[in-house]
Amino acid sequence: MSRDPIPENLEWLGSAVEALGVSRRLWRTREGEARDVESFPSRRAVERDLELLFAALYPRRLGGLRGGSDEDAFVGSKLRTALSGFEGQLAAEFGYWAKEARAEFDPDQAASLVRLFAASLGQVRRQVDSDIEAAFLSDPAARSVDEVLICYPGAIACLHHRLAHEFYNLGAPMVARMISEIANERTGIDIHPGATIGAGFFIDHGTGVVIGETAVVGERVRLYQHVTLGAPSAPGELGSARRYIRHPTVEDDVVIYAGATILGPVTIGARSVIGGNVWLLSDVPPDSVVVQPEARQLERRDGHALRDILAEAD
Repeated sequence: MSRDPIPENLEWLGSAVEALGVSRRLWRTREGEARDVESFPSRRAVERDLELLFAALYPRRLGGLRGGSDEDAFVGSKLRTALSGFEGQLAAEFGYWAKEARAEFDPDQAASLVRLFAASLGQVRRQVDSDIEAAFLSDPAARSVDEVLICYPGAIACLHHRLAHEFYNLGAPMVARMISEIANERTGIDIHPGATIGAGFFIDHGTGVVIGETAVVGERVRLYQHVTLGAPSAPGELGSARRYIRHPTVEDDVVIYAGATILGPVTIGARSVIGGNVWLLSDVPPDSVVVQPEARQLERRDGHALRDILAEAD
């Protein structure tokens, strides 16, 4: 059912427009006029070009290519369109930062970085393949590597992160962050594009996993849902004052079970196991097992209040 448009002479509509104008001017007074939103990268365009990259990386499984077609020609076509789009988004981001810094950026910079990004795609594909293989070997419920790539939220998040991390390292944090937030919306897994993650990374189930910007994760690491590799709150330190190493380092072959929270620049030694719901603020030596106290079963007796039974157990 269609609705009639709101009449233009309504006083309350004018009041809303005026209030929004006041809010904009207050914000711009606080933040300054340096930022130029006309050169802001488009998240919608990034998402579109990202799908083309996925098709180029996995032409048959994610690109829909079928037998009898020229696979290299298909990949080249998808890649050409995707990289052209990303070049435009990088130029928009660099223009944004240049406007803020009141400086100029080299017009060829976006094209140069796109070429460097393209050169990394073979390695990205190998990293994602190792993540998929790790999931397939670790999860008995997985029936094929194709199922892992297409259906597993951990594999989907890793695919996004491997690409976002390359853009982040090339100096495009905004485009990189858009890619990581697209993954977050799709999977519930929040990996900052600055996080460094080794090969064979497996996030099982995945919902609620958070990995911070300066986290370093070794090879063949496995995380379960609701794991946080985060930083402790630092009241009074804002913005760039907090951009130092502040997240955990997780060495090779570590397993971290559901709900564990590890905060700060601590190191979890190789081959360690961190149990569910553990709260960690200090280093863990290699080959350690860290768990919560074991749950106890208490006898429920007729006529006794639960609080009395718990008091006796203490």
